[in-house]
Amino acid sequence: MRSGLRAIVAGAVVTATLALGGCAGSSATGAGNGKLDVVTSFYPLEFIARSVGGDAVNVTTLTAPGVEPHDLELTPKQVGSIATAKLVVYEKDLQPAVDEAVDQNAQDAGFDISPAAQLEATGADFEEHGVIPAAHKENALDPHFWLDPVRYAEVVKAIEEKLVSLDSADATGYHERAKALLAQISKLDTEYRTGLADCKLNTFVTSHEAFAYLAKRYGLTMVGIAGFTPDAEPTPSRIKEVQDIVKAQGVSTIFYEELVSPKVADTIANDVGVKTAVLSPIEGLSDANSKETYLTLMQQNLQELRTANGCK
Repeated sequence: MRSGLRAIVAGAVVTATLALGGCAGSSATGAGNGKLDVVTSFYPLEFIARSVGGDAVNVTTLTAPGVEPHDLELTPKQVGSIATAKLVVYEKDLQPAVDEAVDQNAQDAGFDISPAAQLEATGADFEEHGVIPAAHKENALDPHFWLDPVRYAEVVKAIEEKLVSLDSADATGYHERAKALLAQISKLDTEYRTGLADCKLNTFVTSHEAFAYLAKRYGLTMVGIAGFTPDAEPTPSRIKEVQDIVKAQGVSTIFYEELVSPKVADTIANDVGVKTAVLSPIEGLSDANSKETYLTLMQQNLQELRTANGCK
């Protein structure tokens, strides 16, 4: 239902955005101020574009603070920004409205980072409601690459190369800023490897199955309450399964995310007598964490996991 609505919204403004595109300037960058116009679909990609692009780019993101990226519906103005941008950085199949707008208005400017992220089928359940066949579940590609610093670094490199190809005059700056960001991400990876190397418990329970890549990278086991859509209602049988796991393994914490109601996590935690805490999927910022960055939020996640799992 949501996908259909998004497509309608995007399609309804095609004519308007094409007209906007026809009025765009013909400068090499498209920004009219010597900077490259870049549109990003949601926060993890925005952070890379701003960090690597620096003052050589104008970055606009489509997912506003406080908006759950999976629920994004584009306004005509946003589709217009896609149509006139020199570069649109997005992850195909994550936000159908963006896919539709890029296909209809920005095929040349669109840059899908999925190949660089090397998405895999992690086994996470991405069906919004109910139970799906095991074969389908196993084949569903997990989009949450950014929660694995190693995969995130590969996307940084891909965006760096794309920026250089579009704006070779600023190549030195792009390379220098990308190198600095990659060093920070490498440090983050090291902190996770050492910080989660010796833990009393390796299982963690979260309301959103966004952390499979992270779990795989650092030897943990993720137990998700909901699937791909974080505000989906889990079935009673799934809630019972999670409660049994919590009791059997001595899980101390039920994690929830900041952009979605903690109602289900609170209910399960109260029923089994454990606490709740935030484990951020870093899909977007909110008023509560507007001063944070991808790097600081990943560090906070590491500390939450270490506390919950009794790591030395």
